[in-house]
Amino acid sequence: MSEKTVKENLQTFAVKKILHYLDEDPDKSLPKLLEWADKFDKDNRFLRHRDVFRKILSNPDNNWYRLIKSLWTDIDPQVRKVFFENFIVNTSLTGTGRQEKWKKAHNCNIPWAILMDLTSACNLHCTGCWAAEYGQKLNLEYELLDDVIRQGKGMGTYMYIFSGGEPLVRKADIIRLCEAHPDCEFLAFTNGTLIDEAFADEMLRVKNFVPAISIEGFEEATDSRRGRGTYQSVIRAMQILKQKKLPFGASCCYTSANVESLSSEEYMDLLVESGAKFAWFFHYMPIGNEAVPELMPTPEQRETMYRKIRDYRETKPIFTIDFQHDGEYVGGCIAGARSYLHINANGDIEPCAFIHYADSNIREHTLLEAYKRPLFMAYKEGQPFNENMLRPCPMLENPEALRDMVIRSGAHSTDMQSPEDINDLYGKCKPYADRWMPKADELWNTSHGCAGCSGCASKKSGK
Repeated sequence: MSEKTVKENLQTFAVKKILHYLDEDPDKSLPKLLEWADKFDKDNRFLRHRDVFRKILSNPDNNWYRLIKSLWTDIDPQVRKVFFENFIVNTSLTGTGRQEKWKKAHNCNIPWAILMDLTSACNLHCTGCWAAEYGQKLNLEYELLDDVIRQGKGMGTYMYIFSGGEPLVRKADIIRLCEAHPDCEFLAFTNGTLIDEAFADEMLRVKNFVPAISIEGFEEATDSRRGRGTYQSVIRAMQILKQKKLPFGASCCYTSANVESLSSEEYMDLLVESGAKFAWFFHYMPIGNEAVPELMPTPEQRETMYRKIRDYRETKPIFTIDFQHDGEYVGGCIAGARSYLHINANGDIEPCAFIHYADSNIREHTLLEAYKRPLFMAYKEGQPFNENMLRPCPMLENPEALRDMVIRSGAHSTDMQSPEDINDLYGKCKPYADRWMPKADELWNTSHGCAGCSGCASKKSGK
């Protein structure tokens, strides 16, 4: 029996074990799952995660245990099984092992997830959204999307995220991809307004698609940025998903105008009560020539988000991800295929959803070729861009790094309407980076016991 066959048999055994445990009551199954994970993770790749999980199980009254247990009470059993199989086994266990082998063989980054813009079309026109500048005519055809996923799976990538435009403009193709790749987990950042009973039934059928719905606080804040009536449409979408026992989350862009709302306990309670199981918090980025720099949060507002989200992680039964402030948990910037990348609706392979520069296109290069080209290799060599993980981004907090990588690699602006010169973007971000640095260093040094100020934390930022 070949080594590959043995590993495939072990994976099949692992999946069957997980599915067997998931049929039981969580109070019985969770300890068994942890025991199984301890045996399966022989290389201790997930030792820290297992220790955290063990701590959670030791206190059934905490918010994390309540969140995990809600997966049994609130989620359809078959959907839950597919999620655990695709996300835990395929994406996190099997996938990461394969990614490591490809990284070593080719000396380049291999991503955990791939984010793709299915289309530039959108049914809304939100203030400050770069997608609104892309026009309505760009699409990645189904065959290309399918090929990207097949390439990615070969290198261990089983997590695929859709954005746009509005990805649900392509509902039929999303469902078709879910059917074609039942071993993958799919997620979409969506405005939620196109989710109806029929689409929810399709989600229930394929079982491997999860939406992250954009909501900018309460009705006034959401509608002021996304258009009148959007908030009520989002609430209806969440009601449908909750009734169908389908998992979903929220996508929250915080700006200088909505920090107070998004950081409030009332808002977090709204998400929990609506049935959301996770929430992504994103910092507004000044992308494109039509960006609104005034919407960028002040250092004091960023500190508010930093502290509030960490507080809610100890009290609210919802999994929160703070894209700009969670660098300490993932080692800084995750872009450039270190953990993920972005393919826009024109096929340009970008390091990040917020970095609109590229030196490759999926219609001209394979994924592996893109990973080994100058821009992504510059990311690999430069990460982390700052030893202060509250300043992880090469654009927003270390703009010298992005400017140098773009110039050195020969990358071009991928903005389809109004290409942005890298020096102009640097000019918008540099004053912001300078304003954030003292606060970021203060927070980092306090939480990590560093006696210094900005010396060590800034040594990779060009200071």
